[in-house]
Amino acid sequence: MPRVQLSAVTPKHRAWNKGRIIGQKRPLLPKQVWAIRARLELAGNLRDLALFNVAIDSKLRGCDLVKLTVADLVRDHRVKERVSVIQSKTKRPVQFELSDNTRETVTSWITSPEMIACRFMFPSRFHDRPHISTRQYGRLVQDWVRSINLDPSGYGTHSLRRTKAAEIYRKTGNLRAVQLLLGHTKVDSTVRYLGVELEDALSIAERIDI
Repeated sequence: MPRVQLSAVTPKHRAWNKGRIIGQKRPLLPKQVWAIRARLELAGNLRDLALFNVAIDSKLRGCDLVKLTVADLVRDHRVKERVSVIQSKTKRPVQFELSDNTRETVTSWITSPEMIACRFMFPSRFHDRPHISTRQYGRLVQDWVRSINLDPSGYGTHSLRRTKAAEIYRKTGNLRAVQLLLGHTKVDSTVRYLGVELEDALSIAERIDI
């Protein structure tokens, strides 16, 4: 029976990832963190500075970061040193620390005129939204990395989530600690997230008694 040669089918829609860099977004280096902070401080942009600092310290996903309330971070008119929130993705609690620098920034932000009667830490400037959206947050991250001459295609909101975690792992090699700080339920999720070599991860895990 003769073969029927079918004509090639040309897809009608452009591939979603055409021309994009996909995969893990890079964490920021400490010098890059300080460069962005310096620019935000010079610009006097209290909201963005508080958002950036809390993003680095909290290691939260964007969806959880933008929903933080003042009550999450403040008790008895003082910014907490340690905070616990429930993650949207896993419905499990995760704890994080706020550094002295971040607490000072948050204090300055919540006592500013813009924050009068605001429930959310990072209110939207659009009247129909109570807090900034994850899309708005993503655009801010792109602006921040662009401001220090980094290619924004290589960075995203997860860059800020990964930044402190990657630095902790680099300095300590403690994969279990990073797993807890990121709120991962499985250590292999942390391995993939950090891009840790499997053998390296296993050798570290063998030395940690849970």
